[in-house]
Amino acid sequence: MTSETVPVVPQTTARDADWRDIAAVIGARALTRLRLILSAVRPLAWVLMGLALGLWIIGQVFGWWELTVAAVVIAVTVALCALFLIGRTEYDVALDLARTRVVVGERAVGGLTLANNSDRAILPSRVVLPVGSGRGEFGIQRLAPGDQAEELFAIPTQKRSVVKVGPVSVVRGDPLGLFERAHNRDEPVDLYVHPKTVLFDGQSLGFLRDLEGMPASDLSRDDVSFHALLEYQPGDDLRHVHWRSTARTGVMMVRQFEETRRSHFVIGLSRNTAEYAEDEEFERAVSMAGSVGLRALRDSQRVDLRVQGRELPAGTGKQLLDSLSTVEYSKPKDGGITQLAGVLSATMALASFVVLVTGSKTRTEDLRAACSRVPFGARSLAIVVDLKAENPTLRRIGDADVVTVAALEQLPIALRKVLA
Repeated sequence: MTSETVPVVPQTTARDADWRDIAAVIGARALTRLRLILSAVRPLAWVLMGLALGLWIIGQVFGWWELTVAAVVIAVTVALCALFLIGRTEYDVALDLARTRVVVGERAVGGLTLANNSDRAILPSRVVLPVGSGRGEFGIQRLAPGDQAEELFAIPTQKRSVVKVGPVSVVRGDPLGLFERAHNRDEPVDLYVHPKTVLFDGQSLGFLRDLEGMPASDLSRDDVSFHALLEYQPGDDLRHVHWRSTARTGVMMVRQFEETRRSHFVIGLSRNTAEYAEDEEFERAVSMAGSVGLRALRDSQRVDLRVQGRELPAGTGKQLLDSLSTVEYSKPKDGGITQLAGVLSATMALASFVVLVTGSKTRTEDLRAACSRVPFGARSLAIVVDLKAENPTLRRIGDADVVTVAALEQLPIALRKVLA
């Protein structure tokens, strides 16, 4: 028989490995803590500490006690400022916006509540609230245990966008600004700044009679969704006579139906920079697309919204306006209104009504090509925004109605001309 030898690991080697693991953990924690400490040092503090060290060395080498005293004074000042970082800033922070969705031009109002739920007082501190690319600052006085402070703020909204509010940062620092320690205390909140829209009434756009559509509230004497029985009128189709009821009542009765309709309302908003004379023209186009979409949603239609490069959620009014808040100019490679109409035709072939929205710089031949590309059988409408137009105008390009408007308030007048 042969016996196998099992290698024996020296006990000292295993012990050294354990010590190395412990040292690595301690070193990682020390490095993390050192980074936190260094992050609290402002550039001015580094300059003063370097200046103190340089004055001390020069004073010791050349025996200039004045420089040595200056170095000591600077070092003591820096040390005293560092003491302001000592203390706890563990506020319970609550950020509350009265409304997370406003219309451009309105002010978003909110409140910031900081509570001290600990058993020790919290020294004065500064609270920073980032708002988009800017930020607001609040000075919080000393809070005793159980106390709370509330700060109100208002956010002006000059342009359509999605503004990120927060996260709230609690900042502790010294009066000279040498040291600063910040702690994030809350999650950011998205503030949607919706475009301006106009409400209008009138005949619904975008309905087509379709045997596979949904029943509507309008009644018809010829469809597939049975509703009730009516007395025969001259001109009614004899195929719809209900003979059993006729025999029972002695009066000729015919079936009445609910109209079934297909209502797929599609909006194509061009965001090509070359098609707009200025930024305000583009903003008007966004507002008009939103106004038309809201009108279609109130008519219980299915609404799809598309821009160059992507389709935007538009199932509800809130989704539609939220999507329009994010719309920006596209890249030149994404094409213009003609390419957008081609994408609509390829992806939404069952659309019943297509609205194309563009600017005054769009060429007539491009607009004609775009209108010719809409899905077969769909009614098409093009809205051209031209800030120089005095009154809304209506013209025909192929099978499409083209309206030119300047102000948002002119849109209902222009659509009434289309429906006339």
